[in-house]
Amino acid sequence: MNDAASGPFLSVIIPAFDEEARIGSALEKLTRHLSGKPYEWEIIVADDGSTDRTREIVENAAASDPRIRYLGLRHGGKGWAIKNGMLHSTAEWRFMCDADLSMPAEHIDRFLPGDQAPDHDIGIGSREAAGSQRFSEPLWRHITGRLYNYVARLFALGGLNDTQCGFKLYRGSLADRVFELQTGEGWGFDVEVLYLSRKMGASIVEIPIDWHFSAESKMGFLSGGIAFLDILAVRWNDIRGRYKGANRSGQK
Repeated sequence: MNDAASGPFLSVIIPAFDEEARIGSALEKLTRHLSGKPYEWEIIVADDGSTDRTREIVENAAASDPRIRYLGLRHGGKGWAIKNGMLHSTAEWRFMCDADLSMPAEHIDRFLPGDQAPDHDIGIGSREAAGSQRFSEPLWRHITGRLYNYVARLFALGGLNDTQCGFKLYRGSLADRVFELQTGEGWGFDVEVLYLSRKMGASIVEIPIDWHFSAESKMGFLSGGIAFLDILAVRWNDIRGRYKGANRSGQK
């Protein structure tokens, strides 16, 4: 199902910062589900400079299953961790996955129906697409998220109803190009990556998922506010010509 010289069929990229309470469970659930798949896979934990036992837990898991890989990084932010994880991978498909696993591991199958490669370049886990469900989400979080998406659609990503869900599948050849151009290192990196992908002519599809709010979510009012500014920064970067490498050739 994949060219062995280019790496596995699927990489699951998990950004992690002080995730000792959740990373072990996430790895166990993902490994259990993926072990039944006909394709080759790996899990890359991109450690964003954790100071707790995250590294120890991941390396212990990797000792038991070599398909789990640890990538140690300086602390830079979620976008920084995702960028490095994506570029570290050589897989045909690369799946961004939050450490809280607020989407069931089994829903990876919705991004790869029939365990096959999809026809599009990017699959976005969507909490707004028909058939999606939200569980236990506080009203303030929902309102903030919808406001953010409105601003994202207005200034950068018209037509996409959920840009911030932490579960996305990227075609590997596209990921190599788009994440190399990514400049944002914090929470708002998603908008920049999707904006660049569109400039490259990538096809984007929203995939309905079940999403369970986690009370331990690290997205707060301050980080959310900074993410709003990141949307404007994307437009400003484009005006200044920082995205000249984003053209419509060669994404596949």
